[in-house]
Amino acid sequence: MTDLAWIDAALASSRPQVVAALVRYFRDVDAAEEAFQNASLKALETWRANGPPRDPTAWLIFVGRNSGIDAVRRAQKSTGLDGDIPVEPDIVDRLETADYRDDILRLLFICCHPELPPAQQLAVALRIVSGLTVPQIARAFLVSEDAMEQRITRAKQRIARAEVPFETPDAAERANRLAVVIASIYLVFNEGYSTASEQAARSELCSEAIRLGRLLLRMYPDEPELMGLLALMLLNHSRIDARFDPGGEIILLDAQDRSRWNRDAIAEGLVLLDKAIRHRSPGPYQIQAAIAALHARAPTPAETDWHQIELLYATLERLQPSPIVTLNRAVAVSKSRGPASALAMIDPLAGPLDHYFHFHGLRGALLEQLGRGADAHTCFKRAIALARSPAEAAHIRQHLDALKNSSS
Repeated sequence: MTDLAWIDAALASSRPQVVAALVRYFRDVDAAEEAFQNASLKALETWRANGPPRDPTAWLIFVGRNSGIDAVRRAQKSTGLDGDIPVEPDIVDRLETADYRDDILRLLFICCHPELPPAQQLAVALRIVSGLTVPQIARAFLVSEDAMEQRITRAKQRIARAEVPFETPDAAERANRLAVVIASIYLVFNEGYSTASEQAARSELCSEAIRLGRLLLRMYPDEPELMGLLALMLLNHSRIDARFDPGGEIILLDAQDRSRWNRDAIAEGLVLLDKAIRHRSPGPYQIQAAIAALHARAPTPAETDWHQIELLYATLERLQPSPIVTLNRAVAVSKSRGPASALAMIDPLAGPLDHYFHFHGLRGALLEQLGRGADAHTCFKRAIALARSPAEAAHIRQHLDALKNSSS
């Protein structure tokens, strides 16, 4: 790994804890983000020369704090004002005991303040807490980058105008914000899961989301959807070592070496799912976990219960209508009823999913199975243009090569 690569990985994995601690310190989102950026620039210079510090996260918090204090003092001098910087008195003790890790969950609840519309809550939480880029968040919400940039800017402005308190909300307020916090954690997991082969720090996002899920479950031990969320993340993450070959290319589920799946994570996920189901209060995360459980329980791809998976996706579609859910159900339909039925399901999604890589990849694969090579080729070319990573692009090139070979 090059100097810049390991530094970039360390900065990405430390960012959530650092920004959360700096927000607690300065009680200002923009000041915390700017302080983190300044600390990152200092890290690029110092770490390349001296190597990594013993605790990169604590190093970044201290350097970011000092940078932020200097910025505040400069601003005070330029305006002729003087005053104290609002900080919590126990910040040094907290940093020395590394308690800053759980500031992330605290900051998630702050970002999910009822003053903000739900869509803005999620967007600002993903940007501030998890450090996802605007393009990454825009993809998660299926909107343009400009629209997402505006949404995040409005959210920050609203936080400033409303003087949202940077205090831990009480129990009643936390309960009201729980659903959005759960959704934020799952989107963080998904971003890490979808790009795990590109950068170790992305896989760290999965681990961090699971850790936050565990922490949240300790706060709400009887919440079935939270059990479902944690089960879903564990079951999906159990396959991480089998999802890519040594060259970083994608291995589809049916072709994965199931002996490389993490059986401990699967067992924990199945126990959590069973516990959630006993509450008899089904929700979207429990249903998605049940789908993942069917894959985890199948000894071989041929033994996968695709009919049951199709039924579960149909239930999820009723609870949470979405073109993405319909697209996923179509995969199950293609396995249980054939590619023609699946193609008929996804053709109406061409409008809302025109900029979605997986739509064109699946449509191309279905057309390929139906022997419509020219149409499949068009879909695969569109998918490559939308690929978010070299691994996705390489996977589609395999389809294009197969089409070329079959026609020659």
